[in-house]
Amino acid sequence: MDTQLLNQLKWTPDGLVPAIIQDIRTGRVLMMAWMSRASLDKTLETRRTWFWSRSRQKFWMKGESSGHVQVVHDIAVDCDGDVLLIQVDQTGAACHEGYRSCFFKSLESGGTGWTVKEPQLETPEQIYGKKT
Repeated sequence: MDTQLLNQLKWTPDGLVPAIIQDIRTGRVLMMAWMSRASLDKTLETRRTWFWSRSRQKFWMKGESSGHVQVVHDIAVDCDGDVLLIQVDQTGAACHEGYRSCFFKSLESGGTGWTVKEPQLETPEQIYGKKT
């Protein structure tokens, strides 16, 4: 990506920008993840989503271990230049817990708890294999 375009984005002090991932067919928000300059470049190069994991301090491609890849159709930026919206064609579950979206729980009326609002497509064990 052109350095001038990259510089127009408002990166966090640690060099990241949040990316909202949206299903291009349904409009459903699938997930949110952080992107570094390198992951944005790799996403543009491969048309697959690449991110930076803050918890694991690791560069990663969505679907590299699960096979649930995201094919990129469009990348937009918000009016402030501090959030990306990436529209994708999602294979399988976007959530590591096996749901189509990471936003599978909704707040119950009265704020007393969370309710699962969509079916689990696969268990984490089915996706990633038995955990030891």
